[in-house]
Amino acid sequence: MKNTSEHTNPAHSLQRVQKSRAGFTLLELLIVLAILGVIAAMVVPNLLGSQKKANIKATQTSIHGLEQALKLYAVDHAGTYPTGGREAIEQLMSKTDEQGKNVDPLLQEIPLDAWGQPLNYEYPSSKLTVDKPAIWSSGPNRQDEQGSGDDVNNWGTQS
Repeated sequence: MKNTSEHTNPAHSLQRVQKSRAGFTLLELLIVLAILGVIAAMVVPNLLGSQKKANIKATQTSIHGLEQALKLYAVDHAGTYPTGGREAIEQLMSKTDEQGKNVDPLLQEIPLDAWGQPLNYEYPSSKLTVDKPAIWSSGPNRQDEQGSGDDVNNWGTQS
């Protein structure tokens, strides 16, 4: 006689169900991926905004450092700043003064913004009413907008 307890044993039928359900279904995986996508959509823009703010702050610090070097230059040169555009910054890297004496350079290299672009410089400035050099970065879009748009500058109009 055949053992009927095998067919009616609930533990045995549970084992068969568990064996056939050994992984996740496609629907379950799609739901998890959708949830992860929603979370990523909420988190990523916040991270990108934080990075942009950090880059702007780092660029403002570079601009401030260049301003300080220019002030030291002016102290050594009867209160005048180097005149011209970006190339005038190279005077701050000179190892000799006008008389040919060896001096410590005020800068080791051309200052860069957080996006790897050289800072822009203008003196006398067409952008400022006070007697100080205009210094600006081309900003996140790397397009020189003469200190406006998304450019970061030392006269306080950046966004």
